[in-house]
Amino acid sequence: MGFFGKPPPLPFLFLTVSALLLLAQVPLAKSAADYTTLVYKGCAKQAFVDPTGVYSQSLSALFGSLVSQSTKSKFFKTTSGTGQTSITGLFQCRGDLSNTDCYNCVSRLPILSDKLCRRTIAARVQLSGCYMLYEVSGFTQVSGLALLYKTCGASNGAGNGFQERRDTAFSVLENGVVSGHGFYTASYQAVYVLGQCEGDVGDSDCGDCVKSAVQKAQVECGSSVSGQIYLHKCFMSYSYYPNGVPTRSSSASSSSSSSSSSGSGPNTGKTVAIILGGAAGVGFLVICLLFARSLLKKHEDF
Repeated sequence: MGFFGKPPPLPFLFLTVSALLLLAQVPLAKSAADYTTLVYKGCAKQAFVDPTGVYSQSLSALFGSLVSQSTKSKFFKTTSGTGQTSITGLFQCRGDLSNTDCYNCVSRLPILSDKLCRRTIAARVQLSGCYMLYEVSGFTQVSGLALLYKTCGASNGAGNGFQERRDTAFSVLENGVVSGHGFYTASYQAVYVLGQCEGDVGDSDCGDCVKSAVQKAQVECGSSVSGQIYLHKCFMSYSYYPNGVPTRSSSASSSSSSSSSSGSGPNTGKTVAIILGGAAGVGFLVICLLFARSLLKKHEDF
């Protein structure tokens, strides 16, 4: 009897190849950007004066309501408590997240808010895929166009003509958030843009808000090949991808497919084809080796 023993039956070979195909697809999901990465926090300077615990109770109830609603909605706004002790809050998820991803994102925010802001009278925590904010009754309001946070990438990395391509993509975005009712993504000549407005902002006001964010991006980021601008009522981001827009998470909802297909669709198909082709090749090699082993055993038996 040889070292390898009797060759395994064909059903076993089929299961082996199937397992290889499944394992080969795992890295595809892991390559997606992490939507729970902290982008920024905004905390009021004043903490609760709460000797009776009424504010803490209202805030805990508010957090519970927001998290529970995130399983079925991407935007929700509510008020907890009554009178001067009431607290208003909301959450919003990025428009291309699934309900499951939205919940996974939002459920992290109450803990982060308490850790980062220590129960101040108002707070806002922004992750790459969602954000949550709350404020006590009577808190001073700010303009919807107020700049909350910005970040800009490297400069002068895209060659001549980049700013013209970027500005054209910006123009597409400004129109797209209106027709997309508050969320839009697009890709123009390797420049990927995304914009979103707070869920209770009307289409026209949303267009104005994103336009203001775009103008700030042009001024603040100059020739940078990427940037993110967060205003109080909207945000926008842009990135230059000379090799194509990276594949997004497979759990993302189909709501963005019509606006972002020009950027990510072909790459997704190509990546899957490469992975499946490579896995099939490995499976075929395994079958060939087992077949050769079988022939060798028969030769030794003679």
